[in-house]
Amino acid sequence: MLIDSHCHIHDRETYDFAINRQQISKKLLRSHPEIPHEKADFLPDDIISRANLNDVRKMITVGTSHPDSIVARDFAAKHKNVFWSYGIHPDEADGHYGEFPTENANKLVAIGEIGLDYRDGTDNRRRQIDLLEYMLDLAQARSLPCIFHVREAFDDFFAVLDNFPKIENAVVHSFSDSPENLKKSLGRGFFIGINGLATFADIYPEGLPPLDRTLLETDAPFLAPVPVRGRVNEPAYIKDIAEFLAEHHHLSFEEVASITTKNSEKFFKI
Repeated sequence: MLIDSHCHIHDRETYDFAINRQQISKKLLRSHPEIPHEKADFLPDDIISRANLNDVRKMITVGTSHPDSIVARDFAAKHKNVFWSYGIHPDEADGHYGEFPTENANKLVAIGEIGLDYRDGTDNRRRQIDLLEYMLDLAQARSLPCIFHVREAFDDFFAVLDNFPKIENAVVHSFSDSPENLKKSLGRGFFIGINGLATFADIYPEGLPPLDRTLLETDAPFLAPVPVRGRVNEPAYIKDIAEFLAEHHHLSFEEVASITTKNSEKFFKI
């Protein structure tokens, strides 16, 4: 069994955007007409069915704003073995945060994705930090693990976390920073979310994180792994990431699946 620890399958708008920008050659479509590539191919039941066919049995659909998290909550309520997280992405720091939904919070397994993102500069640095602190308070109050999104902001990120010593159960989603910051993240006991990015970009020059600190994720509908780059990503492709890790750790696919699944089950308590 496999688990997709981070996807956005509840987000129709994002999926439509990904479908419109996908680049699949006509030659590939002629030789493989079964490849999902139309909007009608990405209906929720079909996405989940393809995941199950590839032994991906549980999925965490991750919120990125207050309204989006509510959609994730309602989506998870309608689909077996789909869980959700409540998150407000740092890109939302300049807007209204919204209030945590205290009702109908069944299948809520984490706070995230939350964090800091300075890829476009630091003009709203203080507002991002305020938002992160607000979300960390929420995670502590609810005793929930955190899903972190951190881009070009690890110094501030670690400085903020120093003020929240109770935050121990966390995963750094889609890590793509320096070996030093990877070591610091692992040193704090955090998990590392590995997705398709690792299969086509040299983001771990000093080696992959240990499997016992690894969660598998797709970040679907983006970052489809080799060998399916160019397609819209979906939880079914977790198997390709597991195969990549098996090769690089010199283990069997079954061993990687077993270790990472146990990691996710323990982390999210699912």
